[in-house]
Amino acid sequence: MTRVTIAVAQRPYEAWIENGLLSRAGTLLREILPGQKRLFVVTVGPVRRKWGRKLTASLEAADFKALLIEMPDGETHKKLASIEQLAEKLAQHGADRDSTILAFGGGVVGDVAGLLASLYMRGVDVVQVPTTVLAQLDASVGGKTGVNLRAGKNLLGTFHQPRAVLIDPAVLATLPEREFHSGLYEALKCAVIGNPDLFHQFEQNKDKILKRDPASLERIITDSVHLKASVVSADERENGLRRVLNFGHTIGHALEAETGYRRLLHGEAVAWGMIAATNIALSVGRTDSVTAGRIADAILGLGSLPEVNVSGRKILKRIQADKKTRNGVVHFILPREVGKVEVVDGLPAPVVIQAVDELRRLSRK
Repeated sequence: MTRVTIAVAQRPYEAWIENGLLSRAGTLLREILPGQKRLFVVTVGPVRRKWGRKLTASLEAADFKALLIEMPDGETHKKLASIEQLAEKLAQHGADRDSTILAFGGGVVGDVAGLLASLYMRGVDVVQVPTTVLAQLDASVGGKTGVNLRAGKNLLGTFHQPRAVLIDPAVLATLPEREFHSGLYEALKCAVIGNPDLFHQFEQNKDKILKRDPASLERIITDSVHLKASVVSADERENGLRRVLNFGHTIGHALEAETGYRRLLHGEAVAWGMIAATNIALSVGRTDSVTAGRIADAILGLGSLPEVNVSGRKILKRIQADKKTRNGVVHFILPREVGKVEVVDGLPAPVVIQAVDELRRLSRK
């Protein structure tokens, strides 16, 4: 088993990573939460049906009393109304300040349950038990929580670090193909921003990864978590270094919002955002054509992406309203080479518009 420490200032915690870990979750949680009895597991129907019994059996064997609480599945339910509904259920079942919430699902569940934990009784503990590639290697680590507004993604949220993150790559075996691919784009993001060896794995072992080879998946998840842990440990609240994790997200979030969170999965939007950011870097002389080609080829080599059919001007407007825009200045994360990115601001509007419009052409090939 791999244990990765996220060394945030107030309370460091660990991400535990191993194939088959779910069946031992109770034993691990008994070590992490020695005096705890009641756990409230926030999940969605598909995850509960496939993996709920294995998790609850493990928890009960470790003398936990676990109550599963379902929320509706999908990005469209990542909203403040869901927080209120879940909080009412917690109160009805007697959850108090000593309760712990388990976020058992993908990125939406993790973000919603994390925000719920940060608000309920002014803050209770949360443990992340992610079940998608995206959540395992990215969303579950770092303490970001949030829900969407019509104006944009994650505009309401908090930083609320978990007590622990339990990652079992074996649960990815039942993940739908599109969801699986969507998460791999976030692993590629980690590779581009700071791990050339991970990028090389995608170039050399793509077939094994796409076939969900257990050892290959465990390795790319572990490498991605190591990278995110190092960044979060150095910059917990995104005041500097942590911004590099937003590579592909500036345009990606705007694409999600502009299409109503219905056309693109998060990882797919980030994939297009990474391609756009790479093309911007090339057009303003921040990277070279060989690097740009490698990044685009690696992304597009993981499978087809949904068509982009939005206006570059509308995306620019969305970006300007994003929470990452500060004092009216839009910051972009641009690649210089594989494994190295930089924060750039003051990009001319036409350059951004052109990069988005180019996505429309690429997506129709």
